[in-house]
Parts: sequence; C-alpha cells; structure tokens
Amino acid sequence: MSQTDKPLNDTGILSPESPRTESPDSNKPGMSRTLEPRNTPVQKRAQERRATILEVTAELLEEVGQDDLTTILVAKRAGISVGTLYHYFPNKYAILFALAEQWLGEIDQALRELEAETVETLSLKRFVDRVVDRMLLTYTNQRGLLPLVQAMFGVPELKDLDTAHDELIIRAMARMFARLEVAERPAELSRLGRAFLEVNHALLLVVVNQSKTDSLKTLADLKYISLCLLERAKSQF
Repeated sequence: MSQTDKPLNDTGILSPESPRTESPDSNKPGMSRTLEPRNTPVQKRAQERRATILEVTAELLEEVGQDDLTTILVAKRAGISVGTLYHYFPNKYAILFALAEQWLGEIDQALRELEAETVETLSLKRFVDRVVDRMLLTYTNQRGLLPLVQAMFGVPELKDLDTAHDELIIRAMARMFARLEVAERPAELSRLGRAFLEVNHALLLVVVNQSKTDSLKTLADLKYISLCLLERAKSQF
C-alpha cells in the first residue's frame, strides 16, 4: 500500500503501519528512544497541529528546561490529549528532534542568503557585521534555544543534529572566506570556519539571554573578536 493510499485517522494524519512499544519520555540508560514521527501529517489541520506542538514545546523549554519537559505538559499547553500528541510524536525527544531540525533549517536558509550576496565586494568589517547580524536573527527567533542546544549536545539521539549544525556552518563560512581571500588552503579555511563557529555560537547564546544593554555590548565584542580572527588570517595569507 502506498503512503497516499493509507487510511487517515481522526487527527488527519496517516495511520501507522504498526504500534510502538517503547515507553514515552523514558530516560533509562541504554534504552534506545524512537525519534521517527508516528504518522505523517497530510491534511492542513494536522500540519497546523504539529506546528503548534513544536511552538509550545519551545515555550516550555524556556519555562521548565529540557529535563522537566514532558509530553503531558506539551499536550496540556497545546490543548490536546496526550493520546492525540502521540499520534504525532512517540516521546518528547522526537519533538525536540523535530524542533532542532526546524532550527537547522532556519540556519541553512540564513547561510544560503549570505552566500547569495556578493560577499567578495565587502570589507571584512562589513562582512562580519552582515554575518553576525543575520545569524543573530536565527538565534533570537528560536524560543527555548539554550535548552534546545543543550539537548542537541547532551541527548545521544540528537547528537547527529549537533554535528550537522557545526558542519553546515563551517562549510558555508569556509566557502565565503575563500571568496574574501582570507586563506587559500582548504584545511585552513575549515579551521577558520570552526573558530568562527565556536566563537559566534557561544556568544550569540549569551547575547540572546542578556539584558538589552549587556547584549549590545556583547554583540560588539563578538564582532570585534570575529574581525580580529579574519584580519589576522588574511594578513598571513
């Protein structure tokens, strides 16, 4: 039976071929947690409900953190039953995985926009300003980002997304650094991309969690550090 031939259940999503047996939200050492969605939303109502689940999960991450987040809390905030939530996600880690994937999609879009610009015509200062400001938007727009990032790093099933996040940024920055003639050797471009990533990722997480006055100061510090990194590399090129 093809996916489109499968019957729709009362939530407007494709019914699963077989039931899951793992314990939802289980955190027992050594237990493998299923992250695949139970069903695929195909109707608009189901897609909107999935989006709501992700939205309220982000809100709850800000309020209670990853450790105290449960599917019961998510379902209550979303205004649905836990049983209905399980039609979409088998456990909280599957929701976190989907939320992290969505954030990576935003980062990918930001990097594509930056690479589409004529960055080779920009001064290093203007380039740094443009990149940091654009990436800041992806950090500011994602609610619950700090606990989400912590989950990506600390939850084994989400670790691949953490690696994908790093590789995505490193490769994009290396390509743009080459166009700016900051360095030539691929290994050096990747090294600089890694350094740029680590500095920006760490400080952008600080910026979005500070008061307005402090965040502006930290943002200026970040741009200065990033500019120094590239100017030093280019002077040795």
